[in-house]
Amino acid sequence: MQKIKQFIKTHPHMWWGLYMPVYLIMYFTVEHVVTDNYWATQTAIDNYIPFCEYFVIPYNSWSILLFVLGVFFIVKDPESFRRYMWFIAIAYTTATLFCFLVPNGQDLRPAVLPRHNICTWILQMTWAADNNANVFPSVHVLGVVAAIAAMWHSPKLKRVWQVLGTVWFAIIAASTLLVKQHAFIDLAAGFAWGGVVYIIVYVIIGHKRDKRGLRCGADSPEREADYDHSPNAGI
Repeated sequence: MQKIKQFIKTHPHMWWGLYMPVYLIMYFTVEHVVTDNYWATQTAIDNYIPFCEYFVIPYNSWSILLFVLGVFFIVKDPESFRRYMWFIAIAYTTATLFCFLVPNGQDLRPAVLPRHNICTWILQMTWAADNNANVFPSVHVLGVVAAIAAMWHSPKLKRVWQVLGTVWFAIIAASTLLVKQHAFIDLAAGFAWGGVVYIIVYVIIGHKRDKRGLRCGADSPEREADYDHSPNAGI
């Protein structure tokens, strides 16, 4: 218990992670409220996107990877964790609010699966846990943009991990269409709104904090620890 208290004391930025249970409350509330009588987001473009159950693997890796990335930043890169959580908080909250004000959903899930295998079984469980409403903009895509932005702005991650992470998160974004969890415009809206939030967090807020020395640790021992000036920093 003493070690936990000491860890929290030396990593106060981790309190930003408390946004996640708040988001989950909002998410499940909207999921319960918006179930039908929604604006259907599918368009003619979606007719050309095939169904592929195997992409349920990258699709379901999304939450795990976002969590792992968050833990890494908590331990290794406090300033990146703050910006990562600010991005998620702004993006997820506004997306959830939009879904509440403008009920939306998609009707792309096949009534009968063309095959039966372990991936279709996982996909059926995924569909059962997550209804087909509240899809615009795609929170999955917003999480992808949040992760990619955080990785490329972190001095603690080597280029190879940034590249590999970007490729995998791009596959996750594509998987939202291939397992029929989202329509094309859900994905497009996710990237568009993610771009706006990126400007808010990394260009506007981030630039101001960088000028004040909060990235490179100019004004406190804790902030100095946020940045490793050695050429071998990172993993």
